[in-house]
Amino acid sequence: MHELSIMEAVRDQALEQAERHGGGLITAITLRIGSLAGVEIDALALAFEVVMAGTSAAAARLVIEPVAAECFCAGCQAPFPAQDGVCECPRCGAISRQLLRGRELQLASLELADPEPC
Repeated sequence: MHELSIMEAVRDQALEQAERHGGGLITAITLRIGSLAGVEIDALALAFEVVMAGTSAAAARLVIEPVAAECFCAGCQAPFPAQDGVCECPRCGAISRQLLRGRELQLASLELADPEPC
């Protein structure tokens, strides 16, 4: 289950960014995940609960922003949706060699609560 290692990396990045911005609790973590990223969302959500336990993100909610796959047709000079990872242009039938989006796996944003005053 590589989702566990993915979420461990997300946790490390999130905690580092929260510390850079004054600490406090992380209330939400938003991930941008492409449809071709090879990530099982349910497994990722389970891993999220496990790896965030005992951290300042333990009560955070996980928000997923899905990114649909899209290719670019060199012949038509236009993008098109890559349904199910198929990169055949629906207009001319050419096979695209240029994937514009769909493999994203990014920490898009964090929501932080104000840190407790000292």
